[in-house]
Formats: sequence, structure tokens, C-alpha cells
Amino acid sequence: MKKGQTLSVTLLVVNDEENTKKCLDSVRSIADEIIVAVDDQTTDNTLAVAKKYTQKAFLVKHEDNFHINKKKANEKATGDWVLQLDSDEIVTKELRKEIEKLLGGKYFGYDTWVSPVKKLLGKKATPLSFSASAYYLPRRNFFLGRYLKNAGQYPDPVIRLFQRDKAYLPGRNVHEQMVVEGKIGWLGGELDHRATPDFGRYLRRENRYSSLAATRLMQAGVKVTVANTINYLFLKPLSTFLSLYFRYRGFLDGFPGFVFSLYSGLHHAFAYMKLWELYRSEKKS
Repeated sequence: MKKGQTLSVTLLVVNDEENTKKCLDSVRSIADEIIVAVDDQTTDNTLAVAKKYTQKAFLVKHEDNFHINKKKANEKATGDWVLQLDSDEIVTKELRKEIEKLLGGKYFGYDTWVSPVKKLLGKKATPLSFSASAYYLPRRNFFLGRYLKNAGQYPDPVIRLFQRDKAYLPGRNVHEQMVVEGKIGWLGGELDHRATPDFGRYLRRENRYSSLAATRLMQAGVKVTVANTINYLFLKPLSTFLSLYFRYRGFLDGFPGFVFSLYSGLHHAFAYMKLWELYRSEKKS
């Protein structure tokens, strides 16, 4: 297919050969360049799988803050546009078509996102008349056998498509937003995000994220005190659960919505207990 501008697709992967194949299959028809950084702690066949799709697959030294290695992959991109993905994300057919039109200069996205409900009511976003520097992509999150539509999990926008040299990841923490120079637009097609299709994978991810959160708490100078213990073990988990389950209507997603709301609250408790372990280890050393 002939198009006006080129697209680089970048990934950072660790131990995810099955999802990596599905992810790369979803973009191979629109990508002019595929760059895959594979964490050197990977023990499965992810690197071999990636090399079937691109010659630009390489090992990177493990970093707890994985945005550092995502940044390295992005910096190797040579295309006019960069589409940064996680290995557990699949570019849907609708999103591929939008990206193709954007690359061909026939479409520029919208100034905001319009929910399906608003579309039914006839409310539309304003089409852009020029290419934005970067675009939010809505994600649908698959959790315990269903796509979550509530509990703050939809549309779950992420900035993943951007003009090269117009956006970057600072690489300071795992929850940072991409820094963008210029206008940020929206595309309507979705990313199919299958990060936690089963509870075991969810717990493995939560173990990693709560460890990183504990490190951030320690760096911020949070101490283990009676007040903080009450706050992190009881108040924060309860308020987060109530907010996601009732305010953001997680109850409409059935049992998966309850589990997601509950464990999102318990994240604070897990991080705080690991903070206590960090201070304990520091005293022993």
C-alpha cells in the first residue's frame, strides 16, 4: 500500500512470546519498520519470535523502570511516525484503518474522544484539520474473561502514536505520561489490551507494580508510622474500592468488576507492606 508517511512500531517485551506474535501480526501490514527491545531477563522464545518479524530485535539490560528501555526502542525509530505498543496490545482493524488514513494525509483524528453513548445521542467530536503531534488511543481492557466498561477502565486513553521527535518518555517512573510538543489529538479505533486475562497474570503484574510503588514511597520519604499504617492498610484501600466500585460503577461489570475494584484498593496495602520490608532490610544491612 502506498502512503505518504512512514511508520515505526516499537515494543519492549519480557517473557511474552505468544502475545508478541499476536501484537506484531496486528501491525505488520502498516509498519515500515518494527523495533523490538527484549529484556535480557527473558527466558522464553520472545527474541526468536521477534526476529521472524524484524531484523531490528535486540536485547536490553533489565531496568525495573521499564520506561527507560521503551525510550531506547523509541530512539531507534526512523519513521515519520512512531507507534509504541506493549506486547499484550493488539491494534484493531478499525485503528489500523485510521492510522493508514493518517499516514496518507487523508485524516487527522479528532480534538477529543466521543463515547458510544454520546454517539447515539448525536454528539460528535470536532475533526482536526491538521496532524496533531501525538494521539490518544482508547483501550479496551480484558480482565477475567470480559472487557471492563466501568471502574475507570474505559476508554483508558494512552498516548502511543506520535510524530518522531515531537514526543518522548522521560524515563523517570512507570506511571509517567509521554511529554508532547504541540497538539494532542484522539483516534477512535481501539487498542485491544489483554494484560490480565486471568487472575494469575494479574497477581504477577501486581507484585511487580507494588514493588515499584514501595520504592517510590521510600524515595518520597514515607515512613512506617501508626498514622501511615492506618492510611495505607485501611483508608486508602477502602476509599479506592468505594470510588471504583460505586462512583465509577464497577458493579456493572459483575464479579470481574468487584475483583478489579477490590485489588486496586489493596494495591496501596501491598505497596506499604513492601515498604516496611525495605526499611527492615535497610536496618539489617
